[in-house]
Amino acid sequence: MTSLATTTPALGGGDDRSTALADRLLGALSLVRRNGRRLAARPVELAPLTGAQLELVRLVRRRPGTSVAEAAAELHLAANTVSTLVGQLVEEGLVERLTDATDRRVARLQLRPEIRRKVDAWRDRRMMKVADAISRLPAADRRSLLRAATVLERLAGELEEEPG
Repeated sequence: MTSLATTTPALGGGDDRSTALADRLLGALSLVRRNGRRLAARPVELAPLTGAQLELVRLVRRRPGTSVAEAAAELHLAANTVSTLVGQLVEEGLVERLTDATDRRVARLQLRPEIRRKVDAWRDRRMMKVADAISRLPAADRRSLLRAATVLERLAGELEEEPG
């Protein structure tokens, strides 16, 4: 096994070991996500979606009733970009725009009910595939993953706070 210091050249913004760790971490997280998605079989309705469209679908699943402005803030995208994505998803029959009850100028977003069921089932399949793989790891590795999840959440917060 190569040491962290020699796996990736320094790119700035941290020492060589931190840069190498960042490279390994991003690669591992990408593989976990990609393999989880592959094993769970994305619903056919979501197959043609771009990454940005899929992220918006996931957000609307997590936060039904979110507005375009709220989605833009959460996804760190311009409101007009999210508005374009919403238009595309509405046209595909995946998302519905509902008028806010207190401010008719605001559109609230939700997944169409049949799409919501499929997205929920897809997420559940992904979670079960990853959970099953975790259960096959030795107990010490599972404990390490639990500790790592806390650290990854802190790392996400650090990245959230970094200036763009």
